Amino acid sequence: MNEAIRGHEAAQRAGRGRRFVLVAGEASGDALGAGLVEELRKRFPDAHFAGIGGDAMRAAGVETWHDASELAVMGLFEVLRHLPRLLKLRAEFRQRALDWRPDVLIGIDAPDFNLGVERWFKQRGVPTVHYVSPSVWAWREKRAEKIGDSADRVLCLFPMEPPIYARHGVDARFVGHPMADAMPLHPDREAARAQLGLPAGAPVLAVLPGSRLGEIERLGEVFFEAAWRVSENMRDLHVVVPAANARCREALQAQLSRSALPVMHSHLLDGQARTALAAADVILLASGTATLEAMLSKRPMVVGYRISPLTYRVVRALGLIKVDRYALPNVLAGEDLAPELIQDDCTPERLAEAVLHWFDSSGEVASLQPKYVALHEQLRRDASASAAEAVATLPGLLARRAGAA
Repeated sequence: MNEAIRGHEAAQRAGRGRRFVLVAGEASGDALGAGLVEELRKRFPDAHFAGIGGDAMRAAGVETWHDASELAVMGLFEVLRHLPRLLKLRAEFRQRALDWRPDVLIGIDAPDFNLGVERWFKQRGVPTVHYVSPSVWAWREKRAEKIGDSADRVLCLFPMEPPIYARHGVDARFVGHPMADAMPLHPDREAARAQLGLPAGAPVLAVLPGSRLGEIERLGEVFFEAAWRVSENMRDLHVVVPAANARCREALQAQLSRSALPVMHSHLLDGQARTALAAADVILLASGTATLEAMLSKRPMVVGYRISPLTYRVVRALGLIKVDRYALPNVLAGEDLAPELIQDDCTPERLAEAVLHWFDSSGEVASLQPKYVALHEQLRRDASASAAEAVATLPGLLARRAGAA
């Protein structure tokens, strides 16, 4: 690019506010994006925001060209099935975003989609940020180098991630987790139960098979049979099941109606996941971000997970997974704070046994509390503000600001 073109572009940028393109996949990325936009707006009051997002980002003032749900695909073979649609969406989005002339592109989670998009923009001179590191701590650490080829800076939610990137020469910053900022150190169980209309003294089990239909299909009936087995030992047990959205509610309702759980003591909720977690004595849930939310709720949990058998066999055969722990509380603590029952171990019998153990082990439950609180405090960093500062001080963005001055 010659000096005349650079000068022309600088003059164009000088007449408008900064332009941020954000790409979020799924509800969790949408929430992160909304918090980031609110903080960036404090630093750049005349900024414009556009890209791919959901309701939260739209409420924060982002012009969304596609909805975040369009990227919500998981699993190797699930991605392959949706590949033609995703490739078409990517091509349309890249051109529209490039024509919009952004000052920075921020990919939020959704690495299968975002890293390729980030690399494409980085090659065209647009500064790029990847917000939410892929799980390089869990498998394929060498991905860190390729992530660095896509992102000028990586924003990490967990403290064990930046040292991994540093080994590969990639600029990565620990910004903390917004969920840790939002949730109280000491949740109010009594208030949560009152809000949900649950008896103050009854045992309560929260069941969260997942926030995706595929997870619910694989785990829902297994989890509900486990809950029924627990209820056979605890006749006054109440089971609360928060549904992430209307489609998940429909699937969960169908599974509950087929289960043997007592109807009077089963409570299917519209959202309200954090209230359900705070109200519970024990939580049975799928591996994923929900385990962090359960930890921040200071509740003992049992973690179960299954992926498609073919995906699991391929991943194991190729030796892609290098860790013995999957649940985030266990990874962060470096010890087994919650039992993990994965794939063939994820059976109703074993899940129920692990849940009953927590109900019968008040001393062990009490010993978890200071460990959970310490982890919570470690993750509290005013994450959205920290992330916005990391974006605002990106060298490429600073150079563009100087050029437009």
